Amino acid sequence: MRVSATRRKRSAAASSTTRTIVRPSSRGAGRTAGRAFSRSAGRTGVVLFTTAAVLSSAGCFGSSDDPSRHGPAREGKTPGAKRAVVWNPRPTSIASLGDSITRGFDACSVLSDCPEVSWSTGTDVKSLAQRLLPSATAGAGTHAWNFAKTGAVVADLPGQIEAATVRKPKLITVMIGANDACRDSVDDMTSTEQFRTTFTSALTRLRRDLPKTQVYVASVPDLKRLWSEGRKNVFGRQIWKLGICPSMLKDSQDLDAASNDRRQRVADRVTEYNKALKDVCGRDVLCRFDPAVHEYRFTTDELSKWDWFHPSKAGQAQLAEMAYRRITASAP
Repeated sequence: MRVSATRRKRSAAASSTTRTIVRPSSRGAGRTAGRAFSRSAGRTGVVLFTTAAVLSSAGCFGSSDDPSRHGPAREGKTPGAKRAVVWNPRPTSIASLGDSITRGFDACSVLSDCPEVSWSTGTDVKSLAQRLLPSATAGAGTHAWNFAKTGAVVADLPGQIEAATVRKPKLITVMIGANDACRDSVDDMTSTEQFRTTFTSALTRLRRDLPKTQVYVASVPDLKRLWSEGRKNVFGRQIWKLGICPSMLKDSQDLDAASNDRRQRVADRVTEYNKALKDVCGRDVLCRFDPAVHEYRFTTDELSKWDWFHPSKAGQAQLAEMAYRRITASAP
């Protein structure tokens, strides 16, 4: 069979190509191919490395801290992680701040303080200090201190905080606000804005001076409820005329529209104070606000037999119980 010239050329080209592919088995050709492969592999490696870096930065590969690569991360080992702030339900020292309620006013005798039965640091009642601290040391002046003052208003808190700072207590209790509402008239009550600003400043100062101290903030008692209960006693109503909480208690038997409106304005202001206390305290992880005090319905037996307005010894014990539950709770 005759083969055309064109076919002969194609056959020769194919043979030449076949020979070129087979010949690299020789030593010289091997070195040439090796160098070509090395250059190609190097370029491929750079591309793969770059691609891997981009994917890693985009989160496509697990990081060195990824639990999927190394198992669960060890607690406290994450770089830069802050140690969690933990509430201690068993503080070892207490300082109390506040007003006449925390001083045990009228609980033992007429128109006088009786700190021994204070709900916070008293020694003659099952106080918060007695519940949390060893009874042998609770009243020894080494683990519990009462810096509250009868008649104190929220503006007096900074001074009480300054006094408490020296002792460096693990827990500070605060019950303030009743006297800001108990003024000569409703117009004299501390404004809600001023109350909030002053309490915020006081708590900020406390946190600056005592960064690790826990704070328990009791709500302001329901003054209208105390009026409603105490007005049943004739002797108590006479004591009220001496000037105890005039904005709420004066003309205690009057039930006309003006008197009712006056008392309601006081009650509303107390509600506003409690909201301010809750809001400000809520921004501090080491502060617990307790609404239970305002919600508690004190009975006649739990009110002072001298003025039927301040807590009696039994009432102080109830305040201590409420505080103890809040402070020792696993969660606020």
